[in-house]
Amino acid sequence: MAFTPGQFDDNQFGHEVLEISRVVRVVKGGRRFRFRATVVVGDRSGKIGLGISKSRDVQQAIQKAQARAMKRIVTIPLTEGTIDHEVVSKFKGAKVLLKPARPGTGVIAGGIIRTIADLVGIRDLVSKRYGSANRISNARATIKAFEQLQ
Repeated sequence: MAFTPGQFDDNQFGHEVLEISRVVRVVKGGRRFRFRATVVVGDRSGKIGLGISKSRDVQQAIQKAQARAMKRIVTIPLTEGTIDHEVVSKFKGAKVLLKPARPGTGVIAGGIIRTIADLVGIRDLVSKRYGSANRISNARATIKAFEQLQ
């Protein structure tokens, strides 16, 4: 479910920069450097969005990625701080398994999955990542898994 820009107040959403990379385009006169930023935004109560953008300046790339993430927000149904059922998702070489957990378990996840779970507002979750360690692929696989819960 996508939302129109301006539908949400930007103040209620927290954001986290997942990755900043320097990318190069080779042209006739040499190499042109730009920065690619991957940003995830969430309101800690079931809404999450992922944005990727490039710019010559790091800060501008982050702002553009954050704006794109706000345009691609999805709503995830939460039940008492966890997900309803086990879900498996795959994006390219990354495979993610998410399982609901009992209250008090905490978020048992590493890296990107933990960051996304915290921004969604999940307090209890067990997860496992298989395959690729690529941060963007794992972020997209995690959000794809959350979308399957609807």
